[in-house]
Amino acid sequence: MKVAIGGDHAGFVFKNDLAGYIRRKGFEVLDIGAHAYNEKDDYPDFAFAVARAVIAGEAERGIVVCGSGVGASVAANKVVGVRAALCHDTYSAKQGVEHDDMNVLCIGARVIGPALAEEIVAAYLSAQFSGEERHQRRLNKVLAAEAREFSHSESK
Repeated sequence: MKVAIGGDHAGFVFKNDLAGYIRRKGFEVLDIGAHAYNEKDDYPDFAFAVARAVIAGEAERGIVVCGSGVGASVAANKVVGVRAALCHDTYSAKQGVEHDDMNVLCIGARVIGPALAEEIVAAYLSAQFSGEERHQRRLNKVLAAEAREFSHSESK
């Protein structure tokens, strides 16, 4: 599996450490950036880039790291087809994929430590969408709402 990863200045070191961890776990990493520390960079740029890489099929999953993870989650979810969630526990990271087909994980580098982040990433990357009828039914409702909103915004 290929994983796109990105982070702003607040997540820069954390993102680099997680990219190394992901590689050591045997996954391929597409490092979206930041590639150098810049205290004036903006989390939406990296969230959009990771989200677009996932939607374009350049990576199967994405991870975005910013200070809290909240901004990254909000921004990534603006890209049609992305199901991003902020997860600071392994249960949510695993269930987000299994039940909701989450494809972008957002983490706050100022909220959790590196050991927990690695556990969360491991749970996220090892999970697969269940495809169970109830989960597919719910996902279909989300996808239909997204399609309606997208087509509504396109007609303006």
